[in-house]
Amino acid sequence: MSRVAAALVLFAVLVPAGSAGARAPAPSSRSVTLEWVGDIALSAQRGLPPGGVTGALRPVRRTLRDADLTLGNLEGTLSTGGRSKCAALIGNCFAFQAPPALARPLRAAGFDLLNQANNHALDFGPSRRDQTRRTLRTAGIATTGAPGQITILRAHGVRIAVVGFAPYPYAADLLDIPAAQALVRRARRRAPLVAVIIHAGAEGAAALHTPYGSESFAGENRGDPRAFAHAVIRAGAAVVLGSGPHVIRGVERYRGRLIAYSLGNFLGYHTLQDGGVLSDSAILRVTLDLRGRVLAGRWIPLRLIDGLPRPDPRDASAHLVAALSRQDFPRDHFDIGPTGGLRPAVHP
Repeated sequence: MSRVAAALVLFAVLVPAGSAGARAPAPSSRSVTLEWVGDIALSAQRGLPPGGVTGALRPVRRTLRDADLTLGNLEGTLSTGGRSKCAALIGNCFAFQAPPALARPLRAAGFDLLNQANNHALDFGPSRRDQTRRTLRTAGIATTGAPGQITILRAHGVRIAVVGFAPYPYAADLLDIPAAQALVRRARRRAPLVAVIIHAGAEGAAALHTPYGSESFAGENRGDPRAFAHAVIRAGAAVVLGSGPHVIRGVERYRGRLIAYSLGNFLGYHTLQDGGVLSDSAILRVTLDLRGRVLAGRWIPLRLIDGLPRPDPRDASAHLVAALSRQDFPRDHFDIGPTGGLRPAVHP
């Protein structure tokens, strides 16, 4: 059985909101199953996970590989040398650099693409960002996030364009919404499905909710995640996948498309803060038809133990994201059941 077929067996076909009583559309024979995770930050200076990346991801490896394409956000670099942006690892300055040899275990764990549009891409300068890109490409992992970059992936003969945005001049610009829409339209001409990755919003335990308007953190304008996500969907994006807040945020349904504003952290051994809601994590699996409609989906709860992802039998992040989705997007969200199944919220 193909991974797409398996996904459609595991998850119920979703009925679009507002069509209660109507027959659910039959799944397309040409669909794509994507998985998205939270932030990944590794640092040789701060200490690598026991057993390396292979050991760190062993408990979730089967899940990561149970999709056509698995995407993540890489904070920092896989490189050697260069000059850290921090004079010392103190205060609020963090720079992450891990050995290039970790790229192959990330690929073996299931990752097909890692986003570089974020505030840690230049932790050791442009040359080490470029070294990271080459290292990942050699290992078989695509990257996205540079200005104007459209990355094309393929699954079952279907082309999927991925574009990463962040509020920095060295990335596709999250702050210039008209230019972002133009880039998404270009991507849409190259592929029937466009997945947009955003690194946006405030950070920390107080940033669970997705506000209206622009957000800032550490003196930086971190963009307006709602306005940006809505704009790129109007321009043709099929799905928007968010990172940056380091906590779970709600899942919105906008024009029938899915927006996951943040899945928190995914792998942050001695790099990303944990404890409380900062340790709530997940893998989001979504199956799309070639028109970008959500055929099926599942939120797979994880809990970070010392920064390492582990299955969570309490399903804490599923309960959290369900509550946040209802509160922040009361009229248009995906309900998330106690076992993580997604379905559009239907209002009377």
